[in-house]
Amino acid sequence: MPVRATKRGDARTPISGDYDVLICGASFAGLTVARELAGTGANVLVLDRYEIGERQTSACAAPTEWLDKLGLGPAVKQTFQDLLVHRPAKHFGDPPRDHRWTLPWTFSTFDYRHLCALLAEQGEAEFDTAKVERRGAEGDGQLITVVTDRGELRAPIVIDALGWRRVLSQRSTIQPPKATLSRGLEVHPPANGVDLELWLDPKYIGPGYSWAFPADDEVRIGVGSFDPALDVKQPTLELVADEGLPAEGWQGNYIPHKLRRATEDGVFFVGDSAGHCLPTTAEGIRPALYFGLALGRELRAVIEGRQSREQALQRYAAFHDEHRFAYDWLLRVQRMVGFANPRPLMDTAMKLFTRQGFVDWSFNHYLDICPPSFIDDGAPVATPQQAPVAALA
Repeated sequence: MPVRATKRGDARTPISGDYDVLICGASFAGLTVARELAGTGANVLVLDRYEIGERQTSACAAPTEWLDKLGLGPAVKQTFQDLLVHRPAKHFGDPPRDHRWTLPWTFSTFDYRHLCALLAEQGEAEFDTAKVERRGAEGDGQLITVVTDRGELRAPIVIDALGWRRVLSQRSTIQPPKATLSRGLEVHPPANGVDLELWLDPKYIGPGYSWAFPADDEVRIGVGSFDPALDVKQPTLELVADEGLPAEGWQGNYIPHKLRRATEDGVFFVGDSAGHCLPTTAEGIRPALYFGLALGRELRAVIEGRQSREQALQRYAAFHDEHRFAYDWLLRVQRMVGFANPRPLMDTAMKLFTRQGFVDWSFNHYLDICPPSFIDDGAPVATPQQAPVAALA
């Protein structure tokens, strides 16, 4: 478990005040929004319960082009061109069946603390530690109040980038296991590896998959379930034991697998709080960066007087909704994977990926849901309305 470095005791002095922009959450999405506001002169505060880069909750990997284009390349630990997929033996006593797919683009694991520090350096926001508890009573005019464990803060522009709990929502509380959430758990034993690996093996989990992501001096290995009610600790222990590794460095989290509302009563939501994690693959970092860029650009236009907050709310919500087709399609694929994984039907589907042309086509469509070309664009653009084929289809 991570060592908590947040302020305690006498260091947790009361905080209060008014800001131009209040960003709640200092991980990928929140820091990307702050990055886009650099140079505007706005008084921006980023709040998080933990110090920047303190609490890693994922395997920390993303398409390499995204990391390079955002100037995050120095945080990369290891880069992969291939994906090695494991299926169980067809008959008892037979060896497991492996499938190696050469991807049309590379995927890289990275150091979470280093990458968050790089993102923070690209912005100019003030940062402080506090636990965001809820939205408070309405302030004067358009000011929105946010209640923390250290006091109340106000701003006309408030962003919830706090994760799946959607803390600043005034609607019903999101509570597993009945919510539309997946669940992941992993360990980080010290080890080396050369392959990015996935297991589509019901021995570990039926409605889900398992993984091993090498990152230079450690391997991030774990199990993810599309059903949040299923236990993932015992399957993780079994997988780690099968790989001959120690179960060290535990971390886990719930993962939204369905889009939520992007705005609510004047508050902007981004990252997991908006359900931006991609269904089927549970890839959340690239979408957090992507939607963080889009939201940051809209807010920059507000600060520079090119549009109102209300227009930004409408434009960002519309941009978010343009992606529903792709997200809904991936959610259908997720359900198909959960159904097919324990059955021979999955092996039939895997035969499609013996064709390099199909691998290239499917993975390029998947990348185009949140394309790296968006980094070079000056304003949000519509997503091509193509039916993507997920990596685990």
